[in-house]
Amino acid sequence: MTADGQDSSRTTNIPQPIRSDGAGGLDKGPRDIMRDLENPDMFVPPVTDAGLVPNLKFSFSDAHMQLNHGGWSREVTVRDLPIATTLAGVNMSLTPGGVRELHWHQQAEWSYMLLGRARITAVDQNGRNFIADVGPGDLWYFPPGIPHSIQGLEEGCEFLLVFDDGSFSDLNTLSISDWFAHTPKEVLSANFGVPAAAFDSIPTEQVYIYQDQVPGSLQSQRVESPYGEIPQTFKHSLLTQPPLKTPGGSVRIVDSSNFPISKTVAAALVEIEPGGMRELHWHPNNDEWQYYLTGKGRMTVFAGNGVARTFNYRAGDVGYVPFAFGHYIQNTGDDSLWFLEMFKSDRFADVSLNQWMALTPHELVQSNLNVGPEVMNALRKVKWPVVKYPKTSKNASGVPKGR
Repeated sequence: MTADGQDSSRTTNIPQPIRSDGAGGLDKGPRDIMRDLENPDMFVPPVTDAGLVPNLKFSFSDAHMQLNHGGWSREVTVRDLPIATTLAGVNMSLTPGGVRELHWHQQAEWSYMLLGRARITAVDQNGRNFIADVGPGDLWYFPPGIPHSIQGLEEGCEFLLVFDDGSFSDLNTLSISDWFAHTPKEVLSANFGVPAAAFDSIPTEQVYIYQDQVPGSLQSQRVESPYGEIPQTFKHSLLTQPPLKTPGGSVRIVDSSNFPISKTVAAALVEIEPGGMRELHWHPNNDEWQYYLTGKGRMTVFAGNGVARTFNYRAGDVGYVPFAFGHYIQNTGDDSLWFLEMFKSDRFADVSLNQWMALTPHELVQSNLNVGPEVMNALRKVKWPVVKYPKTSKNASGVPKGR
């Protein structure tokens, strides 16, 4: 604080761990000021934060970058974010023609295309094949054990991969090149019915990502299977799905009810407009794994027993909420905040604090919380995943209809 009582951070633009009530003090030691600026609610926590909550944030910018000719990848797993046991994420980019080689996983793969376009292929256990092009806002899902590939088209692509095991690593998958490299050539000869010399030029290790030519049209690459095409599509166009619009933003939910093949990953694409927030809620089915697409936000997680902690997030960050912990996400920036919330589950489910209170006998709620008619009259029986209110304490005339 300065001699006239002003917060020195206001004049120097260097944040200090001093709360408005005077708690805290100057930090004069070694520090990363840019980190402090990015995490204002972690640096100066709200007075309501208390107790010990494990770290619920990790940025892809802090992850190891795997560089290959044809693209790159980086991942966030339990090694980086130990609390995140249910899901792991991979951020990957492919150049025009770049290929994520033919491979398969012991885990299910769910993906969201961030930008550009790619061609995906797969074959199921019954010999039915699938070839499709995916663009921004499209999803794909490959069940465990289903072999597949991804290749960048003319403009290249970048996407998020999510796997239903927090310990998963994309660098430890089952790849066709790796299997060939570790199979005797006489065995390959016997299996394919060609001379062993035909395999003299096969890779000596896993290829992972490599550079190739941009593929031709879908029709030019079509391969007819005697068993036909897969009965359930591996692709879903999320952005063409009509959103649930509420004051403050929108939500698009995708799970096995509208993307039947996605049996182990459910998700919601959430938009929070400036001044809005993802309402106070929790999830009764599993932990929540988040990926922030654009904007800035903060989340307070309530763990029960007087424990809560606030985190700041921005594009490229991963967030996590343990099973049934209460939380909200608030837009703290000037632009819309977009993020994905994902669950190891076949269905999306959340419980709204507001709706729960509205559908509980009012006398019981009032006596429990010691609140009056102003709070009770504002409750909604209809769930709004995203909320936004006028900047006034009395909003009787400003609350939209839909209770």
